[in-house]
Amino acid sequence: MAPESLQIELAERPVGDIIPGKTFRQRSVPAPTEADLKDGDLLLENLYLSLDPAMRGWLEDKRSYVPPVQIGEVMRGFTIARVIASKSFKAQPGDIVTGNLGFREVGIMPASQIDKPLSLPSNGKITDLMGVLGMTGLTAYFGMIKIGRPKLGETVVVSAAAGATGSVAAQIAKIMGARVVGTAGSDEKVRWLKEELGLDEALNYKDPDFKAKFKAATPKYVDVFWDNVGGEQLDIALGRPNKFARFVMCGAISQYNEQNKQGPKNFLSIISQRINMQGFIVFDYADEYDAARKQLAQWLSEGKLQRKETIIKGGLRVADEAINRLFKGGNTGKLIVEVKNPEETPKL
Repeated sequence: MAPESLQIELAERPVGDIIPGKTFRQRSVPAPTEADLKDGDLLLENLYLSLDPAMRGWLEDKRSYVPPVQIGEVMRGFTIARVIASKSFKAQPGDIVTGNLGFREVGIMPASQIDKPLSLPSNGKITDLMGVLGMTGLTAYFGMIKIGRPKLGETVVVSAAAGATGSVAAQIAKIMGARVVGTAGSDEKVRWLKEELGLDEALNYKDPDFKAKFKAATPKYVDVFWDNVGGEQLDIALGRPNKFARFVMCGAISQYNEQNKQGPKNFLSIISQRINMQGFIVFDYADEYDAARKQLAQWLSEGKLQRKETIIKGGLRVADEAINRLFKGGNTGKLIVEVKNPEETPKL
């Protein structure tokens, strides 16, 4: 029997939460083979799949920075993959590459659409290619360096600081000499932020006294606010800005599944305190990826960047359930599905 490849397709657009077994459907299809390759193509098998809050937005049928995933299409997703066969000089069988192969076990991609094989620092590991050295780290790097621009001694607040991007962004702010406050959704995450990442202060946003503690943690007000959450946390931060504060609008995970989105009530502070509030997408800085990865790898090798991962085992079949962990606080650091253990032999 010819080998098959499992893929996960969008079955219907969610209204509110993603519903496992309903929003997506799982389908096995004949696996592509080397005979299907055209010049410049790679035959890839997925090893790890990145789960990211941005995926919720890709399911909406509306204008955005990328086209929405269409009904019946394989769900979009960044992956770490192993080259099985190649008709390109860019990568050879056995190479590990990264790209947007999506929610499938085996697939074909043009070599022009994958990132070339990357070398890891001495203390690096393969999953760093989608974490601190991948789109996660790059998002944190450009958002903080280009938009946040923290100065020595300034106060930087990062919401969802125990998440994939927030944890890297907070550490970059520390490297730049800022006083950093992080928010997270559990006391365990708060301890991790303070004891392992070295943040100056960390707050549990579920604490009944969170608003008062936020004020106490920002006695000199907020110079840079990194927003991953939106909603109430953004509103509280808008009540504590310094003049000419920079608000880095990376995400709004508290609102993604809401049918009635909550906008900020304290928006007049943007005028009175002359806030620069800027959204961004990491793709805006694609020409600078190589230099940024080099800097991130150096910080990682020097021990200036720590990272943590929540790796979900069970293969691609568990991906549509695992994605909801993003919206329920079920991960610390990068959320990843292990599609296939890299130590196992190639599928084809």
